Amino acid sequence: MLRVGYIGLGLMGKSIARNILKAGFPVVVHNRSRAAVDELAAEGAAAANSPREVAEQADIVFTNLPDSPDVEKVVLAEENGIVAGAHEGLIFVDNSTIKPASARMIAAKLREKGISALDAPVSGGDVGAKNGTLTIMVGGEAGALEKVMPVLLAMGKSVTHVGEAGAGQVAKAANQIMVAAQMVAMGELLVFSKKAGVDPRKVVEAIKGGAAQCWTLDVKPPRLFDGNRNPGFKAHMQLKDMGIVLDTAKEYDIPISAAEEHTKFFRMMIEQGMGELDNSAVVGVIEKLAGVGILD
Repeated sequence: MLRVGYIGLGLMGKSIARNILKAGFPVVVHNRSRAAVDELAAEGAAAANSPREVAEQADIVFTNLPDSPDVEKVVLAEENGIVAGAHEGLIFVDNSTIKPASARMIAAKLREKGISALDAPVSGGDVGAKNGTLTIMVGGEAGALEKVMPVLLAMGKSVTHVGEAGAGQVAKAANQIMVAAQMVAMGELLVFSKKAGVDPRKVVEAIKGGAAQCWTLDVKPPRLFDGNRNPGFKAHMQLKDMGIVLDTAKEYDIPISAAEEHTKFFRMMIEQGMGELDNSAVVGVIEKLAGVGILD
């Protein structure tokens, strides 16, 4: 049985680690704050005090961290990083959303140490993490992916090998372009309907079975109509991901004017103190601009 390490037990990471544990894999966990570690330890996971300790005890080490610098530090720190505890045959898998360039750099440095690396960002939000139905997009060596696949199937319903190192992160950035567009478009159509004198609930019901159908319209409006703007995926993380999109587009000289415009809405969310809310709460920015609330 593969021994699995999981580092980063936030909104998504804790649920993912729990599903791996439920699937029967021995799991060792580490997190900056101790509460999530203690919670999973009570369910049967082993606790580690550093990334190095995780690597020493695992065949596969996952990370799920906020941004590129966090992953680079946890993986590459010479004293207590994953690389410090690495052993022959170790596979590193990153579930974080980071810059493709960072993923490629990390993979190259680990390759020099004889460690295989996969960038495997996920999509599906907290619901997908809890239910084990995440979509997983993978960059890296096919042989390493084959070894890791039983663990990935414990956390997701769809695993796609996109290409070499960094390809998973390119796919996730592309995913976030679409997510941002859908969230902003949904906010606009809800406010548009309300201010034009039509019940937005009825509008959603009318259009979600046609060409406008998408995951966002299926999942988010019921929460918003209940007044629930609590996070499945926090707005400040959406803005961080759009920063990755914009930086990568600049690196490759890619025109993405629509994504730039959508990013402005998430930046306004943070400026208006809504960064800890769900990314669908971008409707709040549009409500303020229009002078009407969807629940008014």
